[in-house]
Amino acid sequence: MPAERPVHSRRTVLRAGALTGLGLAGAQAAGASRADAAPASGAGYLVGRGLADATGEVAEVGMMGYGRFDQQAAGLHTRLRARAFVVADEASGRRVVLIVADSPMIFGSVHQAVLRRLAERYGDLYTEQNVLITATHTHAGPGGYSHHLLYNTTTFGFHRKTFEAVADGLFEAVRRAHDDLAPSELVLSHGTLTGASVNRSRSAFERNPKADRDHFPDAVDPLTTLLRVERAGRTVGAVNWFPVHSTSMSGDNRLISADNKGYAAYHWEREVHDVDYLSDGSPAFVSAFAQTNSGDMSPNLDLTPPTTPEDFARTRANGLRQYEAAAAQVHRPGVRLSGPVDSRLVYVDLSDVTVRPEFTGDGRTHRTSKPCVGAAMAAGSLEDGPAFPGFEEGENPFWDAVSDSVIYTVSPELAQAQAPKDVFVPIGEMNRVYPWVQERVPVMLVRIGRLHLIGIPGEVTICAGLRLRRTVAGIVGADLDDVLVAGYANAYFHYLTTPEEYDAQQYEGGSTLFGRWQLPALQQTAAELATALRDGTDLPLGPEAPDLSGKALSLQPGVVLDAPPVFRAFGDVLVGPRENYRAGERVEVVFAGAHPGNDLHRGGTYLEVQRQESGGTWRTVADDGDWATRFHWKRDGIAASRVTVTWDIPQGTVPGTHRIVYHGDARSVVGTLTPFTGTSPAFAVR
Repeated sequence: MPAERPVHSRRTVLRAGALTGLGLAGAQAAGASRADAAPASGAGYLVGRGLADATGEVAEVGMMGYGRFDQQAAGLHTRLRARAFVVADEASGRRVVLIVADSPMIFGSVHQAVLRRLAERYGDLYTEQNVLITATHTHAGPGGYSHHLLYNTTTFGFHRKTFEAVADGLFEAVRRAHDDLAPSELVLSHGTLTGASVNRSRSAFERNPKADRDHFPDAVDPLTTLLRVERAGRTVGAVNWFPVHSTSMSGDNRLISADNKGYAAYHWEREVHDVDYLSDGSPAFVSAFAQTNSGDMSPNLDLTPPTTPEDFARTRANGLRQYEAAAAQVHRPGVRLSGPVDSRLVYVDLSDVTVRPEFTGDGRTHRTSKPCVGAAMAAGSLEDGPAFPGFEEGENPFWDAVSDSVIYTVSPELAQAQAPKDVFVPIGEMNRVYPWVQERVPVMLVRIGRLHLIGIPGEVTICAGLRLRRTVAGIVGADLDDVLVAGYANAYFHYLTTPEEYDAQQYEGGSTLFGRWQLPALQQTAAELATALRDGTDLPLGPEAPDLSGKALSLQPGVVLDAPPVFRAFGDVLVGPRENYRAGERVEVVFAGAHPGNDLHRGGTYLEVQRQESGGTWRTVADDGDWATRFHWKRDGIAASRVTVTWDIPQGTVPGTHRIVYHGDARSVVGTLTPFTGTSPAFAVR
């Protein structure tokens, strides 16, 4: 097995024939080897699929999303994956790359790093003009991988190991997709999914014009879209778009997790198919669950944040709903795509855009402004998890007065552009001293046949997304359902609301950094991209974002030394399993461990659940990428670590003798890493 392939022992060597007869969507979704992937007549596309591990640090690193200093990672629930699809038009030779990463955000730092890696390997084949990188926005991923200080405050600075893991994982996913290119058909279909999302900012939504509100009668966007990849009549890959926040895991959770969208992809790939790679090295099936305009869409249907441990069940339930809605479309005819593959990207300095009257809605010219954090942003989204005490969504006159009179004075121009926001932090002014947030942002438009994706680097509410989609659809002549916002794309600028929603100054409006006219400015940009794409013309790249890699501050020291507990050795079993278990019970084993930050085991695993086969050999049946396993780390004294591995025995587990294996790496006082393995006593599953 090639060294760079993920280590999933039981899943890596099956042949295509072993996949027949699977469950839901199995006959169509079973993977086909390259030899079997005969092109469909007149397909016109080469498509490649790639899957890679993009998990960063899992211990003593701040988690990204809720903005909580106390949410420091202490283990791993599921690994974070990067899934890539390369689509090439055989007629024109043009190609695009779609990357969906189990990641909180795609920061400009990662965008630049992935493009550098691609340029080193492929020259100008993959550039900013045809690579769309998006995040699922899990709130249970490690942070510290931005070059802008605001996003590294809860992580005590920049974490290079996490940054490299994310960038390397995304690059490897593209490399594998490139190597997997083969004649394929693309089928586009749409469905409706309800009961998986709720509008967490209904009062702001209701301020929108009737034409917008009537498009979403339940104040949610129920559109679920599937782009499936077919070879020899079988579905071998799929990208689903559905808007809902990945906030099913609570702010009290301390385990790295891919949240609801990650579970949907994991379930389709590993629980339905139970195989990652075929014997020829190609992926059997790759499914990505991507975001669209999910800015005001919460998975918490009761509008209250989840709590631990109920968040695991809520994550799985929401992910299953997304999967079922996507998988149901596999059996529908859909529309077989044909036509051009094309894309455009420009950089826009959102702090200085003159918005023309045709986009402002009031017949007058307006301007965006330097970014400002509103008091409502500091309050957090109360439905998914509050942030700082003392702040409220809506009006915050006290903080507005304090900010304006004590901290700084808001200029008339800034006040006009940001009104009615209660400006809490003039973060654009702080950018003059040190880069806190990104102001020059990429905006992208991708076309694959009739499908159009608007790459927006932030969290777009459903009505803001609707206006962007209408703008593009009207210019390119596409059906509205075939034009989607690809949110969390290529960078991050927080939220994007309609001007009417902005006026409500709920969390989303307080987080729309560049003022009331930010959406009209981006509609103007989207119109320019759509016109260029329609007419086949080029656009100036615009003011590129600077490379800030030399300015990243790292404040948290790394691991200094590992030591086992007194009278113990690394890998010793401190608490062993029982002798017998049944399906549905939890196995728990505690080891004398080491800090998991010494080696991230990217592409590998910290743990294995093994079953004894005939002849005495051991076969891996689960690893740290599986839903049923959990890897807990805890510091024991100053230099010692306790590692607890749990396995919730799934229903249908083959009875037999099992054991838990832990893989660790210990750091000596001079910095040398020594791998070690701990193995539990055997136990029986009856």
